[in-house]
Amino acid sequence: MKFSFINPALDDMLTHEQWRKTSFLSSPPMGILYLATVLKTKGLDVSILDQSAKGFSIEEAVKWVRKENPDVLGFSVLTGTGLTAASIANEVKKENPDMKIVFGGYHATLNAERILTKYPCIDIIVRGEGEYTVLELVESLEKRNGLKNVLGVTFRQKENSHSIVSTPDRPFIMNLDSLLFPDRELLNGDYHLGLAGAHVATKKFTSIISSRGCPYRCRFCSCRRMAHSIWRKRSVENLLEEILFLVSKGYKQFMFVDDSFTIDPKRVIRFCRMVKKERMDIEWIFEGRVDRSSYGMMREAVNAGARIVFFGIESANQRILDYYNKQITPEQSKRAIENARNAGIDVVSGSFIVGAPSETKEEVENTLKFAQQLDLDIPQFNVLTAYPGTDLWDSLKMQGILDEDKYWETGAIVSKICSDTVFYEEIDQMVREYFQGFFTRPSYMLKQLARLLRSSYRCRVVLDNLCRAKPISEGLRQTF
Repeated sequence: MKFSFINPALDDMLTHEQWRKTSFLSSPPMGILYLATVLKTKGLDVSILDQSAKGFSIEEAVKWVRKENPDVLGFSVLTGTGLTAASIANEVKKENPDMKIVFGGYHATLNAERILTKYPCIDIIVRGEGEYTVLELVESLEKRNGLKNVLGVTFRQKENSHSIVSTPDRPFIMNLDSLLFPDRELLNGDYHLGLAGAHVATKKFTSIISSRGCPYRCRFCSCRRMAHSIWRKRSVENLLEEILFLVSKGYKQFMFVDDSFTIDPKRVIRFCRMVKKERMDIEWIFEGRVDRSSYGMMREAVNAGARIVFFGIESANQRILDYYNKQITPEQSKRAIENARNAGIDVVSGSFIVGAPSETKEEVENTLKFAQQLDLDIPQFNVLTAYPGTDLWDSLKMQGILDEDKYWETGAIVSKICSDTVFYEEIDQMVREYFQGFFTRPSYMLKQLARLLRSSYRCRVVLDNLCRAKPISEGLRQTF
């Protein structure tokens, strides 16, 4: 049996011809890699198309499937890629009705019955973690003995039937060390992480996962629903073993894509000290909670090769942070950034969310001003969007504000459907005007110049982007 996977592109990207003509900056699809590695080890013929990385249109993706001609075609789907995945699946099914099409990932798990009801071309939904589920799924398909004994799947009772069956959830994999290391050779091509228009991973780069899940309950995040607020970690020894293996294959730069990398600071420190002990010449990027980012931990990270950190700051207003159930304070955000700076992190980025229900214009302005006061290299702003599986979604639905049937495939921008917050168009204009001023401040430009002169990493990034012989984006000039 042959099993092919597609990591679909974001739905709105396919409307931009400029994206189609360039290599989109991305990181490897780790979820798919874990599944494909399991199947390959069991002797199956597997292949992967990362549509985002390849810049393929829907037509080109269908052509790829036609060439591969798998027995089963799997998609890893987020809310922002569901429409693209469904379009590819529909075209594939027209050409080959016998091919089994499987959806998995966040969007599929949280909308399993809706997806099967709307799209007859999709046969099976794999819910939650899929490593063991896909093995049982393949075995059942090969033996043609039905799927009722496969945990964690949703499917139609019979072909062309409206009767949908969901088997019980599969228990979480508690021992993550038991999983095989993802086989990155299954991916055809190199990956380059992009930030503000620049390639910031200039050496051989990949992403890596050291833990799964998150114990926090942020109102805007669906991770809690997927992971049941459980955080599971790989041992530091297992993590180091994978990194040492990747270094032997030429990899030099890594991005940790955990939901919560710094949940356990002692674990992070132990990891950093073992990297130092092994004399590993690597560079890495990570996300950190501001209440789990002490100077001591940051200093250990820098000594072990950390170069970039992303913080989830979200808002300058405690009232809004409490609404988000973020469990942090603005003062903690300020302190975390200072700790990262003093420790020697090269690039510090922070994300913000504006447009919460009842958020006032003054509160949006407070967050914009706060972002300017913080010593950030790159602020990232998002307008609050409600997605299925989040507490925010459930709350707005219960209040009668959100029409679930209308928005389940796309999510709903809160400031477009809530009457008690600032209008979306006004928020968008405020953020645009803020960005125009953020990067042109004399104090900011002087700091960036001084940091460029002090940082060999920043110098290398600038030179690498210059040598690519492509127009340098405004983001690159502003940031470095």
